Amino acid sequence: MDTVSRNKLTLTQVSDLEFVMTRTFDAPRSLVFEALSKPEHVVQWWGCRDMTMPVCEIDFRVGGAYRYLGRTSDGNECPMKGEYLEIDPPARIRFIEIFDVEPYNNYPATVTVSLEEAGGKTKMTVSVFHMTKEACAGHLGSGVERGVGESYDRLEELLVKMQHGAKA
Repeated sequence: MDTVSRNKLTLTQVSDLEFVMTRTFDAPRSLVFEALSKPEHVVQWWGCRDMTMPVCEIDFRVGGAYRYLGRTSDGNECPMKGEYLEIDPPARIRFIEIFDVEPYNNYPATVTVSLEEAGGKTKMTVSVFHMTKEACAGHLGSGVERGVGESYDRLEELLVKMQHGAKA
């Protein structure tokens, strides 16, 4: 299947319904897990570089919900919401992801984040599974690799600050 690499992000379409993104961070997985699960950290890295995050609500427990609102400098909004299905610290998080705009909010995806640590680095593998091939194709065609690439660049910067004790 197709593979697209942008900076350190690798995106691979593994079927008509699923794609997988991988990225390695120079940080222990416990720190990466913390950055993925706490709103005070997520608000600093989620979204493209020109995006602010006026809403970041996380009820981090199985069955708990989250709601994000990203806003670009030109005022476009990216509302996301979902529910946590599985939490296995610091190795795995599985959740429902919904782009909360009609008609896309009718096509939830199941996202599984797996974290593997080796040599002080963490490989993050993110599997995104859609219910229909049209939803998967639409997600892939939305510029996801650019947005996620920028998001993960910001996450890397936050992890450096967190490791060196700088106020994040």
